[in-house]
Amino acid sequence: MKRRDVLPLLGIAGGLVATSALAQGQASEPEQLARRFTAALSAHDMQSFADLFADDYVNHQISAAAPAPAADKSARQLTVDFFAARLAGLPDLAVAIEALVVGPDRVAASFVYTGTHLGTYFGVPPTGRKLRFTSCDIFAVRDGKIVEHWGMGDIAGIMAQLKAPS
Repeated sequence: MKRRDVLPLLGIAGGLVATSALAQGQASEPEQLARRFTAALSAHDMQSFADLFADDYVNHQISAAAPAPAADKSARQLTVDFFAARLAGLPDLAVAIEALVVGPDRVAASFVYTGTHLGTYFGVPPTGRKLRFTSCDIFAVRDGKIVEHWGMGDIAGIMAQLKAPS
């Protein structure tokens, strides 16, 4: 069998394992972590959100959405600050999982964010508009904590919604 033939089978097998665990009511540690991520943000519980990240957390995301590295703040604190600013701009923020792929020590998710722009967000004063945007994120998990992150957020979509003509 060729490698390109085996990889899809491994994906199916992994999906079957995840489906089997779900059928038994057992969510893996990585899946639980993704669900706690959405729950903490939707509840606006920044302490629970901060507790999701290991002290040695590494954020590999490099984009307009990623917090810029700072000498005086850890990657963990920069991420918490970034999401606190999101909550300030969208005080009714709700987060849901649109799609989820789970491995033994990683989880990938497409998150959907919805909220009303009632505070300054990405430098744009409140517009009162309802926003909906997504991000795709991969978390490496160890001991129930996010230790690494790779991701992409739809910043262009957010900005288009914020700056759309009234």
